[in-house]
Amino acid sequence: MVERILELFPVAIHDMNSEKKNIILLAVENRQTSVYALLLKREILKDSIFHVVDHEGNSALHLAAKLNDRHPWRIPGAALQMQWEIKWYEYVKNSMPMHFFVRYNNNSKTAREIFTKSHADLVEKGGEWLNDTSNSCSVVAALIATVAFATSATVPGGVKEGLGVPTLENQPAFNVFSIASLIALCFSVTAVVMFLAILTSRHQEKDFGSDLPKKLLFGLSSLFISIAAILVSFCAGHFFVLKDELKYYAFPIYAVTCLPVTFFAVMQFPLYLDLIWATFKKVPQRSYAAVS
Repeated sequence: MVERILELFPVAIHDMNSEKKNIILLAVENRQTSVYALLLKREILKDSIFHVVDHEGNSALHLAAKLNDRHPWRIPGAALQMQWEIKWYEYVKNSMPMHFFVRYNNNSKTAREIFTKSHADLVEKGGEWLNDTSNSCSVVAALIATVAFATSATVPGGVKEGLGVPTLENQPAFNVFSIASLIALCFSVTAVVMFLAILTSRHQEKDFGSDLPKKLLFGLSSLFISIAAILVSFCAGHFFVLKDELKYYAFPIYAVTCLPVTFFAVMQFPLYLDLIWATFKKVPQRSYAAVS
């Protein structure tokens, strides 16, 4: 719609509201990423519209630094909201040369000072959200690490006397058990370390841009792999104790046994997808489309 208006009425790009905000300032303030990207691509006199300030002397960068109460980003969690706020600020900052944006507003505040002050509460909430998530996940990772350590140090069927060679070494299930136990141990310990790194972090403003979300993403990835590996290890290890005629009847039992842990993984999987999307997407997206 915005593109159509500018095609029919090109002079509308210079219109301002009562607060002397033009389309650039309004797009930045309301996190209209599609509109801002559209205006960057258009062949217009950027000096005349990007250099504009409102009645308080705020440039587009100042308005990008202000936190709106509406939380327009299409992402859950205070930490991910903070990550996208940082990405939006950096996107606006890097979209034009710095001389396009005035350094101080009428209150002698820089954009960075406004960003730090207005996002202080979001940083605190993001830290609490990360700690809660890391606490719950680290408990599961620690339990898996404990079980995986015990299983990886145990040889099913024992060893051949005098040789020290596993009795069941030539059976496929034994190889699956050994590899799965080792994978579960390595990745569960990695997950615990990542979650501990988040819990002991200082949770500074800059950490939410990349460091903390990547640690959480790496921790969740390791946790999911360790969950899958420990379940495979359990099924392969239990396979040895069953008689041949009962082995094929055990698969439904394995499925039921794995359900509780699987439910936990399924509950955390949406967060995992959101983390991937938020971390690797360069420009944030609003909760609804701004331009059609």
